[in-house]
Amino acid sequence: MASSTNRHGAPLPSTSYGSHADAFGPTEWGLLSGVALIWGSSFVFMAIGLDAFAPGVVTLARVSLGVAALALVPKARNAIDRADRTRVFTLGVIWIGIPLTIFPIAQQWIDSSVAGMLNGAVPITSAMFATIFLRRLPGWRQLVGIGVGFVGVVAISVPELADSSATAVGALLVVGAVVLYGLSTNLAVPLQQKYGALPVLFYAQLAALVVVAPIGLVQIPSSSWAWPSALAMIPLGVLGTGLAFVLMATLVGRVGGPRGSIAIYFVPIVAIVLGVVVRGDSVEPIAIAGATLVLVGAWIASRRES
Repeated sequence: MASSTNRHGAPLPSTSYGSHADAFGPTEWGLLSGVALIWGSSFVFMAIGLDAFAPGVVTLARVSLGVAALALVPKARNAIDRADRTRVFTLGVIWIGIPLTIFPIAQQWIDSSVAGMLNGAVPITSAMFATIFLRRLPGWRQLVGIGVGFVGVVAISVPELADSSATAVGALLVVGAVVLYGLSTNLAVPLQQKYGALPVLFYAQLAALVVVAPIGLVQIPSSSWAWPSALAMIPLGVLGTGLAFVLMATLVGRVGGPRGSIAIYFVPIVAIVLGVVVRGDSVEPIAIAGATLVLVGAWIASRRES
């Protein structure tokens, strides 16, 4: 279904099965770990950046640095066929441009704990779109693993939810981003399989830059300059936007959208570990139980389907 078009020749949303149907091996677990470690630590750099920069400026800086980092890799500049350019542009807008704009806005009305819990639904929305595009349910191991993992993410969020606040507007914005993430993890599969992750993400991030630039430029006057915030943008952009999306696209190209998206479940675990190590945070027993469920769910989803 990777080349579906309507009767006028315009490309339709589609996905493909992963090229690696076996149980996760070292490559898949390595990609998943890389995504989780980078995106889990990105919250720290984002918080430092927001000390001085407006949300739109942080988003513009991270996407600009992601594009610049990928531009240095010759393979990233390989051409994309004209027939697929609309797909790549759309992927950049809905996977990077809109969500990275939505989250800072949403967190004006919603706490990070609530946002993190809602973000844990990405594998669920990914499985939903995979079912629509492929016209069949994911295997039972994927469904069970995704379900168990989501329960784990909710359990991790419970200690903070009691003191959190949220409004319908903030929650709906995050849910919208989560739906776009689920769609994107499926759209990325056939593109990555055809071109590799580097050129797809380079041109997708260029498209995202078009979306985030106006808001970022408008918010520059409301920002101040601080070296810690500026330096935090380097790992946030080069790793959190440039490298992490390439790793994620490679992972979903190998194992499919639903299985690959379980990497999102590990992001709060990384955030918890960093909170303990860097800030001396305490961890509630229910959060430890939730992390255990995430690991169990990920292992189940990573098994080969019969």
